[in-house]
Amino acid sequence: MKVVDSYSRVVRLGEGLGASGRLSVDAMERAGQALQACAQKLSRRPLRRILAVATEACRQAANGAEFIARARDITGLPLRIIPAREEAELAMESCVPLLGPQDRRALLFDIGGGSTEIAWIRGDNGQASLIGYVSLPLGVVTLAERANLCCFTPEGFDTVVNEVAEALTRFDRVHCIGQEMRAGGVRLMGTSGTVTTLAGVALALPRYSRPMVDGRILDCADADQALRDLFMLGREGLRLHPCVGPERADFVLPGCAIYAAIRRVWPSSCVTVADRGLREGMLQRMMREESTRARRPPAPARHASQPYS
Repeated sequence: MKVVDSYSRVVRLGEGLGASGRLSVDAMERAGQALQACAQKLSRRPLRRILAVATEACRQAANGAEFIARARDITGLPLRIIPAREEAELAMESCVPLLGPQDRRALLFDIGGGSTEIAWIRGDNGQASLIGYVSLPLGVVTLAERANLCCFTPEGFDTVVNEVAEALTRFDRVHCIGQEMRAGGVRLMGTSGTVTTLAGVALALPRYSRPMVDGRILDCADADQALRDLFMLGREGLRLHPCVGPERADFVLPGCAIYAAIRRVWPSSCVTVADRGLREGMLQRMMREESTRARRPPAPARHASQPYS
């Protein structure tokens, strides 16, 4: 796969959603502008197929479907809101290449803006299938905006860790994940800005570098120390940090609290860091489907029958 163009923008579509239950006008305007930029880039390329999806913010919002319909009309992009299971499957597809032949199971976490997805995966010689998943309506944006909660204080941070850990423990009881991890052969994998930021800090990168981070197997003790370092920086220190920056400073510690809960419920010696996610999963899916179509034998020609005269 060769990347010919790439574009990303932080739009905070779920801003204010927790309080109002709706996408705000400003958030929809930001997202709409970003989508128009994407549509303009795509219009300059010869395309066979486009996948465009929306996730938790639009699933939760009372006006989520309305926003998607309006965005489709304005941009021409075939946007659709995908269910939580499909979101987990796409994240899984993007990370399959990181599995080794010894990995009989994998636990993948994706800490997003509006939700956190946990995928419990069966590995089979580099292939993967989804055993189970859970989508928690707790993400870095929703937690950062929650009233009377501040992850910059030890009390607020611990509140989030306890809340998330309780929800994850219920999922663990269903699938006995902790027991499986103690037996061995289970890879812990993380994808999202939280875990890639922890990797950047643990590696003491002067600025964030995807090639240095993606696929990195990070010792969890180093990740835990990076978390403590980030917490000690405070808001202003996070704004100035080269692996964080002003746009993400308010969201890093809520993500770290979710990560800390995952570590509490499922202790592991290391975590595989994936700077990949839905976008790469969508590309992997499209390429696989294109390959399947290319191998499929052509259908026999159909001839219209004519009555004898």
